[in-house]
Amino acid sequence: MTAFAASKVSSERSLRRLRLISGLIMLVFVMLHLANHSLNLISLKAAEEGRHWFLAIWRNPVGTFLFYGAAIVHVTLIMRALYVRRTLVMPMREASQIILGLLIPVLLIEHIIGTRIRYEVAGLHDTYEFVIRSLWVDSPGSAIRQTLALLVVWAHGCIGIHFWLRYRDWYSRAAPFFLTLAILLPVLSLLGFAYTGRILASEPVQSSYGSGYSSGIAHGSTFVSNAALQQLMIIKLMLYGVFATSLLSVLTLRLVRSWRERSDQIEIRYPEGQLVRVPRGFSVLEASRLGGVPHYAVCGGKGRCSTCRVQVVEGGDTLLRPDATEQATLNRINADPDVRLACQLRPLNSISIVPLLVPTVESNLPANSQQTNPGREQEIVILFCDIRNFTTLTEAQLPYDVVFLLNRYFAIVGQAVERAGGRLDKFIGDGAMALFGLQGSSEDASRQALKACATIVREIDRLSQELATDLAMPLRVAIGVHSGPAIVGAMGYGNVKSLTAIGDTVNVASRLETIAKELDVALVVSEPTIVKAGSDTTLLESREITVRGRAEPLRIYVVTQEMSAHFT
Repeated sequence: MTAFAASKVSSERSLRRLRLISGLIMLVFVMLHLANHSLNLISLKAAEEGRHWFLAIWRNPVGTFLFYGAAIVHVTLIMRALYVRRTLVMPMREASQIILGLLIPVLLIEHIIGTRIRYEVAGLHDTYEFVIRSLWVDSPGSAIRQTLALLVVWAHGCIGIHFWLRYRDWYSRAAPFFLTLAILLPVLSLLGFAYTGRILASEPVQSSYGSGYSSGIAHGSTFVSNAALQQLMIIKLMLYGVFATSLLSVLTLRLVRSWRERSDQIEIRYPEGQLVRVPRGFSVLEASRLGGVPHYAVCGGKGRCSTCRVQVVEGGDTLLRPDATEQATLNRINADPDVRLACQLRPLNSISIVPLLVPTVESNLPANSQQTNPGREQEIVILFCDIRNFTTLTEAQLPYDVVFLLNRYFAIVGQAVERAGGRLDKFIGDGAMALFGLQGSSEDASRQALKACATIVREIDRLSQELATDLAMPLRVAIGVHSGPAIVGAMGYGNVKSLTAIGDTVNVASRLETIAKELDVALVVSEPTIVKAGSDTTLLESREITVRGRAEPLRIYVVTQEMSAHFT
């Protein structure tokens, strides 16, 4: 049983990797094709020259095998995924990926017939002049269909790339560039097509062109025979027929399977009394979706995150052991033995479970909705800042004066953080918390945090001098800065929900701010932050401290108000 399960996991991983590779091959083809179309903005001649290079890559035995093999494999795996999925109830983003994938063959078959297959059957070259004149002048309806096909193919590919890369540490930095490319490339391609189409429409036909998308194909003195036209039509009908038959076969097999499974069902019981009956072999996540029970699954049910995890309270002794994918995720979160991933858990008998991350009820989330900005582990820098002796400073002040002072202080901290490149997280009383490195390297984040510290100390000193006659003592701050991994995500309730961070790194930074107060200094920085910032520490006092909850001591650097200017 274990060997079979391992083989099944290996097979699933291989199929998932094959689907990714085939999709990437097709996406590269589409990118080069769109880039070639864009050359029409320069001239038709430039596009035709680019076409020769494009054909040199793809219209040879190796290129043909790669592209059409990838297309067949990708569509086949989409069909398989449609069959393997036990329920068609799914989030819209997952459904859109499947629907767009199934639309691609329907929209592209006619274009393939009018270009590559026409070239193979009739020996006629699908030059840019011929194709654009055929679409823009002779058959505008086909032009609309091909434009729709382009947008569908490109959107499908971009969605796939996003889901593949979104949990990579570097993706947040690269995403703006990818988005720019995703928008510009199809726009430039369509503009190039329209530009050349208008030129050709205003010029007389230089050679005997006919439409490759309707009856009557000719090129120069070489005409396509009626037999060739009939052969092209037969091929087109065959391709449409094969695709339609495959899709109907998958849907029919699903119906047959569903009918057979009605007599072999199990129960999934939930803590609020919900009971969902599903055929044996359904995953717990699929049961939740089918039964309308809200259930998180940020990664789309692929076992890459732990947001769908559940605790099995009854029936756990009948479950199969986690496979390698599920076990790796469970190990990462140090899960208890009775905790499983709902997307990977396929019980053979009835069980009772408790979802460990329950969707909030204030917005009545539907079963398939997902929270924005799901939590993820990220290397960031945390800054805590607090006014020292705040109670003594304000005990003789009027409420209005206290509010005025706090607002001036908040403005100084907020502007210093934002100008340095950080994000102001929250104000708690007279304290503030800021995050650095949400987008960027940890080295840059460390330098930004220290720069913000220097600005805060300098501006608070200036404010203290300005209000010297109104304050019982000088206005001073204590700042703690630490860097490390933290869980970053949207947290809160209702409208009071924002992007924040939690974890040991946050606790340590808060503790360093307290130590800065105890030592009566402006700033205490942890050694990891100083090292990543590349700051000179020869003039700074260093100490080793013990932080509650940490086994190892932490080296810190003590920075006085005068020395804080060192980080400007």
